[in-house]
Amino acid sequence: MRTILPDLSSEITVKTSRSGGKGGQHVNKVSTKVELAFDLTNTQLLSEEQKALLLVRLSGKLTKEGILLIVSQSERTQLGNKRVAMTKLIELLEKNLIVEKKRKPTKVPKSVIEKRLIAKKRRGEIKKFRREL
Repeated sequence: MRTILPDLSSEITVKTSRSGGKGGQHVNKVSTKVELAFDLTNTQLLSEEQKALLLVRLSGKLTKEGILLIVSQSERTQLGNKRVAMTKLIELLEKNLIVEKKRKPTKVPKSVIEKRLIAKKRRGEIKKFRREL
């Protein structure tokens, strides 16, 4: 996977807690749920333009303080959940940092216009001959 982001691990806060789900009695004893917190407003890894873009695009996923929270509790191990949460975070940031190019409207080529007109004429001729019968 090609990444356009620098190393995020220095600015991520990891918090663990007990999670529900599969695991039986093991779940009640071990903290496998992982919450990653990435402070989008105070990060030094992104430029101001990138921060502004992410703040707009991810506004529904941010806390009031501008912190992006990613939670994972799908795996049975803490390490597995950390891996899943980091992957989610990186994919979310990369997907929302892509700036799409503005579409340039183009003219319809003359040959396409002529082809359409010829087809319309031909169709009209067919209908004209039907009327004469």
